Amino acid sequence: MYCDNQLYQPLSPSSQCIHTSILSLCIVAVAESEILINPSKISGTLRNDLLRVNPRFSSVVVTDDKGYQWWKNVEVQVEDHVIIPDFPSGLSQETYTQHFNTYLSKISQDVLPEKQPLWDIHIFNYPTRENVKGSLIFRMHHALGDGFSIMGAIFSCLKRADNPSLPLTFPAAGSSKSSTAKNTALKKMGSLVSGFWNSAAGFAWSVLQSTVLEDDQTVIRSCTPDLEFFPADITTISFSLDQIRQVKTKVGGSVNDVVVGLVFYGSHLYSQAVADEKSLVSSSTGSRKTALVLLNTRMVNGYRSLEDMVEKDLWGNHFSFIHLTIPSGGNAGSDTNDPENKVDPLSFILKAKKTIKKNRNSLSVYLNSALLRLMGSIKGPQAVSQYVHSTLRNTSMAISNLAGPTEKMVIAEHPIQNIYFTVSGCPQSLLFTVLSYMGKLTLVMRTEKGFINSKLLASCMEEAFKKIFEDACGKGALDRMTPAY
Repeated sequence: MYCDNQLYQPLSPSSQCIHTSILSLCIVAVAESEILINPSKISGTLRNDLLRVNPRFSSVVVTDDKGYQWWKNVEVQVEDHVIIPDFPSGLSQETYTQHFNTYLSKISQDVLPEKQPLWDIHIFNYPTRENVKGSLIFRMHHALGDGFSIMGAIFSCLKRADNPSLPLTFPAAGSSKSSTAKNTALKKMGSLVSGFWNSAAGFAWSVLQSTVLEDDQTVIRSCTPDLEFFPADITTISFSLDQIRQVKTKVGGSVNDVVVGLVFYGSHLYSQAVADEKSLVSSSTGSRKTALVLLNTRMVNGYRSLEDMVEKDLWGNHFSFIHLTIPSGGNAGSDTNDPENKVDPLSFILKAKKTIKKNRNSLSVYLNSALLRLMGSIKGPQAVSQYVHSTLRNTSMAISNLAGPTEKMVIAEHPIQNIYFTVSGCPQSLLFTVLSYMGKLTLVMRTEKGFINSKLLASCMEEAFKKIFEDACGKGALDRMTPAY
């Protein structure tokens, strides 16, 4: 579209559907600095690195008479996008941590100004943990790109601490394979038939889940309308990536299998703990509970250079999703002869592995993505937005997992202790996001404030991993390992 002698670029259908009055999502990333943050240095890096990533970082969204959205290039004043909150000096680290958590929760709910490009950076220049003197909060609208694109943009501002001229490296993708035997023709034929059936069944169930099926109200799903506008608690837990990989090797799966299984088992323990507190029957058994696992549909492993992302059309929102039934104690390996009805922790991972593999080997992931594009071309972005909103709202939780750099990073000469992200604007009581960095994996829980006990849930996640690791590697194995921090 031409206007004011300027060529406007259209938003992709997937970007338009998450930038509407129905659904508006933001990616919020936190980089923890080991030294006090120099705002002028950070502004210089944003000007020199972030703005060159993609024209969208220097564009605003305009809407035409037909309701379609376009990117309009504008002049960017970086200083207008840098926000520095002010708090009293001389407070304790614990108090500053409380201020940070409250501030992070608040800005996650705030709407980005529409009159300027859809991103900003907040500099919280106070200590929140040991070796963390300040935190950078990157707030970027999901319309700019998906997690792969946004985190790639942030990583473009970060350099390797040991040698800034070298590129960042990322963990290798893939699962542990127990056999290297080639498939026979018969097995391949069986795989084709199975894949076709899995594709049809998975796609049909996904459409039903997004439209007419809805999870039950449980201790992890309040069913409160308009949850995207409610405040949330944001809690982080870190695990050793080496320990995660040991479990991965034991079950013959992937890191993602272990993460999803851990989330399922931790949620199961939380349901039991809440039931015990309130003298109720645990809602972990018999209730309908579904997780929405978000997937990157690019046929690539790891991040690419900015040039590659632009040249190969990898930038943007290339995502889809699969629905996974959250196993309960009754269908995840419980011992019916055990009077305490104990469950096998590894069974949650094995269940997740089996279901994810079945969906990965089907076309349902790509059919879901194609359906969104078709719906957008026929009914417009508002209809797609409503569909994605109901897809999120009808499930009990969402899980998104990304791989981060293996080396220590710096931004404008500021050493980064840790980096993690979450997503705001989701109409759910519970959201898990995961990012690995420098040998550790940070699990972020975004929980409905006043409904989910975030401290209890965090404790259950830690207990879940301890039981999973000891089940996989032997009793006391965790005590012999180096902690994540």
